[in-house]
Parts: sequence; structure tokens; C-alpha cells
Amino acid sequence: MRAVQLTAWKHAPEVREVPQPDPGPGQVLLRVAGAGMCHSDLHLIHDFEAGMMPFEPPFTLGHENSGWVHAIGAGVTGIDVGQPVAVYGPNGCRSCRRCLQGKVNYCERQAELTSMAAGLGDDGGMAEYMLVANPGHLIPLGDLDPVAAAPLTDAGLTPYHAIKRSLDLLIPGSTAVVIGVGGLGYMGVQILKALAPATVIAVDMRESALAMASAAGADHVVVSDDSAAATIQDLTRGRGAELVLDFVGSDATLQLAVASSRQLGHITMVGIAGGSYPFSFFTVPYEASIASTYWGSLSELVEVLELAERGQIHADVERVAIDDAPAAYERLANGEISGRAVVVPT
Repeated sequence: MRAVQLTAWKHAPEVREVPQPDPGPGQVLLRVAGAGMCHSDLHLIHDFEAGMMPFEPPFTLGHENSGWVHAIGAGVTGIDVGQPVAVYGPNGCRSCRRCLQGKVNYCERQAELTSMAAGLGDDGGMAEYMLVANPGHLIPLGDLDPVAAAPLTDAGLTPYHAIKRSLDLLIPGSTAVVIGVGGLGYMGVQILKALAPATVIAVDMRESALAMASAAGADHVVVSDDSAAATIQDLTRGRGAELVLDFVGSDATLQLAVASSRQLGHITMVGIAGGSYPFSFFTVPYEASIASTYWGSLSELVEVLELAERGQIHADVERVAIDDAPAAYERLANGEISGRAVVVPT
């Protein structure tokens, strides 16, 4: 079968012929419907080298996955061949307290794992078929289009988790700021409008991204320039925002996030651009908290898919053939893809 593989660190992905896997005991083989492309793939491709991760190439990319159950290994029950499913991505030990709670993204034994997820160490979904080692990570899709559902497993789940942890702050009259309204930030705007009565301010350097955010329900859009913090303060009548979500994570966006926040607020970094912020008694508003988040829980993915099935959120999907995936990664790196690119094998 054909697969999009990372064959070496700091090397462009390649389309290769690889053997079709067979499901062993306790495993499931999916016929892939879609595998989303993500900016974290670009970090994996360009920023890592030998010895930095607990795994090495080659492996098949794609950690935002959906498909149809194609074959079932011995001992697997509760799912049927032909059933459309989404795949919960993070790997875990399956036995620690967090894994048993469905918070596999925060497995207490992550340091012992040899793969972060399918597509992040293990073979992912950018292939005609994909092996799923844990059937408990398969979530039935109901009436959702499997291709459109694929990016929700990360681009929907990650902002959902980041927002849900701060929902108690988002009361009527509150404000949430979304910095960076690309693939995840665009979903974040939709999720905020679906879950909370807060005023939503979207911030980005690109007019096209701001237009998409406005169409998704953002109450205000702000160009990310030297006056952005002052503009946000004006929009909040000098109070600042209860929640600031930074989907970029650079030095500059973290500075903007803190400048846009208020006392008792949450500043949540989701983007992995490598920025940092000096924390001390006087550098953030009193009792404001700064946190990073990683992916989301299994139960939260169920909730994300429910929002999508109700039509309250959606991913704008560009379908990409397997053979066109390497070129699509170049377009993603150049900022030439709006919404989410999804590799569709057939």
C-alpha cells in the first residue's frame, strides 16, 4: 500500500510502498478515510534530529485520523466491520490513574513510552490502511463525514480542552482572546461561541485569517501589531480578558497574551513556536495563571464530535491525495493552506 512517510529527520516526507498490516490479537485495522496535516508535523519534520525523541524514522505520518473498520483481531469486541470511527490519538500506558480516567494525553508514564501517537512515532493514518493498537481509542462517528471528522481529533480536541479548563471564567460580560486563528485558533473561536457567553476577540497578522474568524463568530478581530494590546484593552474597557489562548506560542505572542490578560485570568499557551515569558511577582497580573496544554482527553473528544454532529463546529477541509501530500506540506509551511488539509487515500 502507499504511505506518506518521514524517512529521516530534517527530510521532506516521501510517498512509499509499504506492506499492508494485519491486525493481531486486540488490534483493529482501519481503511483510512482521512488523515489531517498539522503544524506539529512540520516541527517533527524540520526541528528534530537523532536522539531527541524516543523513536526514530521511518514511520508513516498522520495523527489526526478517521476511517472504517476493515478487519478485527482476536479478542476485539464491541465494534463492527464497516463502522466509521475517529481515532483518539495520544498513546499511554493504559494502566496509570490518568489513562484509566481517559486522560491518556497526560499519562503518568509518558517517559517510558516509545511513541507519542500514531503518526508521532508509530505508523499513522497517511496510508490506505492503519493499524490501531487500542480499540478503546476508536469512537463511532454516527452521521459525521469521516473525512471532515479527521482533523477534529486534534485541531478540534486541543482547543476544546484548552477552553474547557477555563469555562468557569467565561460568564456573561467576560472576554476570551484567541491569538493566532489558523487551523486550531479558528476551531477555538467556534468552540468558544458554542460553549460560552463570552465576547470573543480574534487576533492575527493575516487579514484572511481574521475574515475567517469573523465568519466563525468572533465578536471583534484585531490585527496583531504594536497596538494590538492597547486595542484589546479598549475593547474590554481597560479590564483585560478572563481567558487568553495563544495558539502561536512565540515570545511576541506570549507578551501580547500577558498584556491582554487581567487579574485572576488564565493565559493558556497552546502553540509550540518555542517562546517563553519571564514570570515573576510583577510580570503578570495578580493571580493570573500561565499554563500550557497538550491535546485532550478521550471523553473530551466524544464531546467535540457531538458538537460537530450538532453542526455547532466544523473544520474547513481541503482534500489532498496521497501523492500530493509532500507538496501540501510545503504549502502548509508557507502558510498557503487555509483551514485543514486532509490526506484522503481513495
